[in-house]
Amino acid sequence: MTFVIMSPCVGVKDGRCVDVCPVDCIHEGETMYYIDPEECIACALCETVCPVDAIRHIDEVPEEEKSYIKINEEFFSHS
Repeated sequence: MTFVIMSPCVGVKDGRCVDVCPVDCIHEGETMYYIDPEECIACALCETVCPVDAIRHIDEVPEEEKSYIKINEEFFSHS
C-alpha cells in the first residue's frame, strides 16, 4: 500500500480523490473512502486534491492515525 485515507474523511466523503484517481483504486464505504492497497500506483493525485487533508503516504501517517492503515486494508479483504 502506498497511500492511506485517515479519519478526517469520516463523514465528509468529498469525492475529489475518486475523480482524479487514474486507476480507480479509491472506493466508497458507508462513512468514508478507502484506497485499495493492491491497486494504488502511488501517483499522489488524491493527496493533492483532498480538501480535508485525509490522505497521506503510508510512511507519513501520523502515529494517532496508524489504525487507518489496517482499516483501509480490511475494507478490501471483506469485499
